[in-house]
Amino acid sequence: MKLARTIRFDPSDLNVFPVAAEEGEWALVGTFCFADMPPEALTGKVKQAFSNGFLGVESFGFSTLVSVVSAKEEDADALCEAVARSFVDRLGAPGMNVARAAAREEIGFMAELCAQHKTGTLLAIHREIGDGGITERFRSMAKADSCAEQKIWTIVEDDA
Repeated sequence: MKLARTIRFDPSDLNVFPVAAEEGEWALVGTFCFADMPPEALTGKVKQAFSNGFLGVESFGFSTLVSVVSAKEEDADALCEAVARSFVDRLGAPGMNVARAAAREEIGFMAELCAQHKTGTLLAIHREIGDGGITERFRSMAKADSCAEQKIWTIVEDDA
């Protein structure tokens, strides 16, 4: 199974989102965060999160990019519990059984999105709201094209 983790190449997420996800958090698409929000409430940092943010599960903060990673079944099970708990505690879901079902659906959507990409691929999202509701578009950057493959350190032998 493949899922996604948040990734941060620079500090811009810290400045543009109401809450920035920590690097390495499990990530979901997170559009549900905006489902009941009227379009006129989408301003400033909230608009940026709506337009371009994946949701970090632990912080409920946002990340511009996520990286496709391999996940084990136990990772998905633990993620389901964490998401369900957040649905109850943060979003007012009526109980854990209902929240688990919604969490499985969100995780399944993320797994479906990630399944079509190689591990290490970076994903970005763009959301818009119109007469038909919220639409999402996803962009991907293969690992070889991303900075994950760029050499940033050079080891130099010490003369001493």
